[in-house]
Amino acid sequence: MRSICQLGNKLGKNPHPKSGAFPLVVAGRVRDDRGIASALLIRLIRIVMEYLYYIANTSLTLRVVDYLRTAHHLPLQFITVIHQIDGWVVKVKMSQYLTPEMHGDFRAFMNELGIPYDPEIRLQMALWSLETGQSPLSVMRRYQVAVVCHGSPDRKEIEAFRQQFVKGLGYCPETLA
Repeated sequence: MRSICQLGNKLGKNPHPKSGAFPLVVAGRVRDDRGIASALLIRLIRIVMEYLYYIANTSLTLRVVDYLRTAHHLPLQFITVIHQIDGWVVKVKMSQYLTPEMHGDFRAFMNELGIPYDPEIRLQMALWSLETGQSPLSVMRRYQVAVVCHGSPDRKEIEAFRQQFVKGLGYCPETLA
C-alpha cells in the first residue's frame, strides 16, 4: 500500500513544508488548497441571502419575528410565515449579503429555534410566487397553504391567526402554543 507522500511525490508535487498538505491538481494546474477553500467559503456565504426554517410552535415563531423587528443591523428584505399542520415554515430573505460574522450569528439564532428546512415542490412554488409579487390570497388558493404573513415582520398577524384558528377548533393544538 502506498503512503500519501509516495502518491504526492508520484504526482510531482512536494508537501507544504509547514502543514504537510499537498497542493491540489485541478485541470492540469497546481492550486493551493487554502485559496480554494477560502474562495468556496466566500462564494457560499455570498449565495446565502435566504434562510428557510421549520419552527415547531407559535411562541418560537414570534421570537423570530420580534428579533427581526428589532435587529436593525440586518438588511431584511422580507419574511414569510406559513402555517402547516405540524408547525411553521419561516423564510427570511436579506436585501444584501451578510458578512460572515453576521451570517454565523443569524444562523446560530435560527438554529436555536428551528431546523433548516427543504420544502416540498408545492411549498417551493408558493414561496416563489410570493417573492415574485403574487398576492398571499391567490397563493393560498392556488397552492393550498396558509400564508400567515409576508413582507415586514408582523407579530399581530401571527397572533390573530392563532386566535382565529383556536376559536374555530375549540382547542389549542401544540403547534399553536
